[in-house]
Amino acid sequence: MRRALGLDRPLWQQYWTWLLAFARGDWGYSFSDGRPVAARIFERMPATLELVGVSLLCAVALTLPAGILAALRRGRWFDRVTTIASMAGISVPGFWLGLLLQMIFAVGLGWLPSSGRTTPGGGDFIDHLQHLVLPAAVLAIVLASSWSRYLRGSMLDTLSLPFIVSARARGLPARRVVLRHALRHALGPLVAVATVDAALLVSGAVVTESVFAWPGLGSLFTEALARRDYTVLMALLMLSATAVVAFNVVADFAHAAIDPRVAAS
Repeated sequence: MRRALGLDRPLWQQYWTWLLAFARGDWGYSFSDGRPVAARIFERMPATLELVGVSLLCAVALTLPAGILAALRRGRWFDRVTTIASMAGISVPGFWLGLLLQMIFAVGLGWLPSSGRTTPGGGDFIDHLQHLVLPAAVLAIVLASSWSRYLRGSMLDTLSLPFIVSARARGLPARRVVLRHALRHALGPLVAVATVDAALLVSGAVVTESVFAWPGLGSLFTEALARRDYTVLMALLMLSATAVVAFNVVADFAHAAIDPRVAAS
């Protein structure tokens, strides 16, 4: 077995052989069922991409109005309410929030299913959408809680800059000043943070998928960890690291596209 796995060779040879095989797409075989690791990952990836995509869209939909209005109404009741809500969303653990939503909307009210991607035996689009609501809501709330704080702070800094003061002095409509000039400048830091968060989610929303039994990469990671399926774990960790590096590069380009001063520097 040691010879078959290459464990009798020097460590640097083991690593080099594994790295070349990984680059070629040969990620080995699962210790638990003997299937190719790549096949196990690719069959779980659509579920994770679906969950992450919907969660990111919902998080952006919550972040933009909350962050912008909180900055425009600094110190007023809306700003205080969003601050309290954001701090609560940041402080509450994701698994606890998921269990709480399950208890309220699945067990207590019976409005939504508690786990899974579809009802066993099949299900229509509405059934699929109902299964998606709770896990997507957990991720969206957690993301929007921190993102709205970034956007609020960035908007406050931007609104005090000379070019915004000048635009207001020229009599431009307040809506145009905020949405066309201030928001574009303020989105840079948020894009950088959101892109890294998206990379971590794509590699597997481990806690949320485990709580809701969502058949994605996150639940695959916990299953492999429990079974000590090291080949699957190594592939998932490499995908996670690669995604973080790649999305960081994307974030730099996006930030430069939004703010030309970044590209100039």
